[in-house]
Amino acid sequence: MTDTAATTGQNADATGKAAGVTSEMQFHPQPQAGPATPWAFPAPERGALPNGLTVLRCHRPGQQLVAVEIFLAAPLEAEPQNLDGVATIMSRAFTEGTDKHSAEEFAAELERCGATLDAFADHPGVRVSLEVPVSRLPKALGLLADALRAPAFADGEIERLVRNRLDEIPHEAANPSRRAAKQLSKELFPASLRMSRPRQGTEETVKNIDSAAVRAFYEAHVRPATATAVVVGDLDGTDLDAVLADTLGEWTGNTAEPRPMTPITADDTGRVVIVDRPGAVQTQLLIGRIGADRHDRLWPAQVLGTYCLGGTLTSRLDRVLREEKGYTYGVRAFGQVLRSAADGTGAAMLAISGSVDTESTGPALDDLWKVLRTLAAEGLTDAERDVAVQNLVGVAPLKYETASAVAGTLADQVEQQLPDDFQAQLYAKLAQTGTVEATAAVVNAFPVDRLVTVLVGDASQIAEPVRALNIGEVTVVTG
Repeated sequence: MTDTAATTGQNADATGKAAGVTSEMQFHPQPQAGPATPWAFPAPERGALPNGLTVLRCHRPGQQLVAVEIFLAAPLEAEPQNLDGVATIMSRAFTEGTDKHSAEEFAAELERCGATLDAFADHPGVRVSLEVPVSRLPKALGLLADALRAPAFADGEIERLVRNRLDEIPHEAANPSRRAAKQLSKELFPASLRMSRPRQGTEETVKNIDSAAVRAFYEAHVRPATATAVVVGDLDGTDLDAVLADTLGEWTGNTAEPRPMTPITADDTGRVVIVDRPGAVQTQLLIGRIGADRHDRLWPAQVLGTYCLGGTLTSRLDRVLREEKGYTYGVRAFGQVLRSAADGTGAAMLAISGSVDTESTGPALDDLWKVLRTLAAEGLTDAERDVAVQNLVGVAPLKYETASAVAGTLADQVEQQLPDDFQAQLYAKLAQTGTVEATAAVVNAFPVDRLVTVLVGDASQIAEPVRALNIGEVTVVTG
């Protein structure tokens, strides 16, 4: 032991404090937060390539993982008769080889780039999503361009995708929430409207799809002139114009206009449809109707009011059905845009969903209707409105921390024919919407006598209690 160490040890008192060291702690002032930085949803820069492709770019400093969203104006209602699901098979086939690479080679090239590429089809059209480190953007955009410009649509790959889709259908039918959604669409929309049928097709239609059908749909509806590319990320040091010109700029096609949309009609006459699942211990609830889309001036108030009704664990429906009565783990009210269009041909699905145990089906529906009637009679409270605004507007900066979240919302605006500043304006309008306006909107969205109720459960146990509620004629269908 050194002399210094020995001295220190000898001079230490019984509490372990070294001699000559003060026992008083030194406190420094607590750091104070700086002034709040105003936040607004990012504004994109809009342009176009010579081939007609519309481009939205958004520089997001620090976002080294770039997100690219492509919207293709290939709506589901453009699918040929008896070929429902061909848009889905086409979208999945975009990653299954091109004129340059086989399916295996294409997957390997994406992996070398550290990129992911996904695609899906919905009522407005097809979306293709790419995420890649900015350093690999040129290579990955080249692969994406090849997939759009010259997809292989090889017979064997299409046959495999069709088989995969056919295998999915029984699993979807067995899922109560998926089965309820399928039945609600069938109930609301006329059979002639594509929205009345499953987005990804049925067993009867999917089995008719082959590579010729996929290529015909592609050639009829996929072209740069009716497509939009959204690019979001840290674009400093990237000559995006040159990259786009060498990749997506090489994609060619005709300049035909997008297919006109059919107006959406629906029958929301109050009624109940029970999809019979003998022996089910739970009942899946899905209650819905069609309402205004995002072009309607009442959309912000509808969003706010619906959130107060059932948007979170503290909402009115949850407070009654979950906390007070214990019927469920959660009930949600929401508005889902089916198709949004400036010409008035759009619509949103307004719905309430959840599940309860079989014995509680009747009482739960009774209390749910009481919540709706009380809402119409007494309205929302200022406290409910304030919490909803805080949750919807206050968390927005966190919601859009990633490039993919920003790109997805910008692409949503494109496919719904909304202005580029729509999301930013929506937050401002939500903050300005009062309790009275939110109440009026949600009461109008969920009128107690104009709701179609779908129940997936044991009809022998739930039919009579539901009939006793007098919320609409009750029909039972096989599950």
